[in-house]
Amino acid sequence: MKRNVIVGQSGGPTAAINSSLAGVYRTAKDRGAQKVYGMLHGVQGLLEENYIDLADHIKTELDVELLKRTPAAFLGSCRYKLPEIHENREVYDKIFEILEKLDIEAFIYIGGNDSMDTIKKLSDYAIITGFSTRFIGCPKTIDNDLALTDHTPGYGSAAKYIGTSMKEIIRDSFCLETENGIVTIVEIMGRNAGWLTGSAALSEGEDCEGPDLIYLPETTFDLQAFGGRVRELLEKKTSIVVAVSEGIRTADGTYVCELGNSIDFVDAFGHKQLSGTASYLASFIAGELGCKTRAIELSTLQRSASHAASRVDILEAYQVGGAAVKAADEGDTGKMVVLQRLSDDPYQCGTEVKDVHKIANDEKLVPREWVNEEGTYVTSEFISYVRPLIQGDVSPVMVDGIPRHLYTPRELSYRQKKGNIE
Repeated sequence: MKRNVIVGQSGGPTAAINSSLAGVYRTAKDRGAQKVYGMLHGVQGLLEENYIDLADHIKTELDVELLKRTPAAFLGSCRYKLPEIHENREVYDKIFEILEKLDIEAFIYIGGNDSMDTIKKLSDYAIITGFSTRFIGCPKTIDNDLALTDHTPGYGSAAKYIGTSMKEIIRDSFCLETENGIVTIVEIMGRNAGWLTGSAALSEGEDCEGPDLIYLPETTFDLQAFGGRVRELLEKKTSIVVAVSEGIRTADGTYVCELGNSIDFVDAFGHKQLSGTASYLASFIAGELGCKTRAIELSTLQRSASHAASRVDILEAYQVGGAAVKAADEGDTGKMVVLQRLSDDPYQCGTEVKDVHKIANDEKLVPREWVNEEGTYVTSEFISYVRPLIQGDVSPVMVDGIPRHLYTPRELSYRQKKGNIE
């Protein structure tokens, strides 16, 4: 590479997103990039000319290893939706003026569906205007819902955390003695795709029965049938544990969480903020059956638990970061790196690039045949798919008994005004 590279992170963070950033930085430097800039808060920050030289923050191999083990987006994230080109060319002109000033050869964006929309639009504008910068998407999302890729970096670590946490919750639940039994509802992230919720079944093994019920957003949720199923289970067991996706909906399309509360916040991409599904269902069961209930929302912990990261996930995240730079260096643009599974036993996976236009704004859902007929559990095919992705551990670098992370850039942790730290 003869010029400079710029990289950004967008959307919900993961425990593996910074491993992709490390892969981008190391590969770009190895291929001769003069500078590797990091956008602060993605393309939204770039528009405000907020960026850093990553060489000021990644100085040693230890820094690279710490970055791999650091959760959340090291560069900060955003949920900024670029307008359509015909709606506001001024936004694009400003972005490209900044890229030209920084002499950017490759623009790498680490993110999910909405981030790939950004890569699509920027690469299209570059073609229209004859701009030479190449634009490559680097997959990231715990939701695992990106099209054309076998799976996404971030998902394996989140699935490992969910399977582990579910196993611990189950043990905690059955050790309690209550007169009418206890029902625990665990709410797991997933708006339209149930990949994360299905991973609760990983808790099942010789020493654990796993959750009693699993509900994904791919199937319609029937509240009364749910109550009846829990009632039947309570006649046999003293403790019931249920995993539900935050995005489960009734037959008329209403989110279950909306049955208890209205949803006021909607982001730039039109996504409702979902929360309260477990709380509503726990209250419903308590009222219907008169038993003790608990609602547990795993929330942010699903994506930030780097202490429980999958080694496979961290290695693949680093791999796709490097592959993104390689693709740009070899002339690709308007593409996203995808993971292609080569075999399950032994597990092997490689990378290639696909047209981002076939990925952006699409969603990969859990196949219906990977959910049982009643819609209350995942099948063995689902487990066989996800289990290789959670293998291995990444030992944290411990200091005083607590994991050490790479320092957050000061530009992120302090409020800024006109590009300067106040």
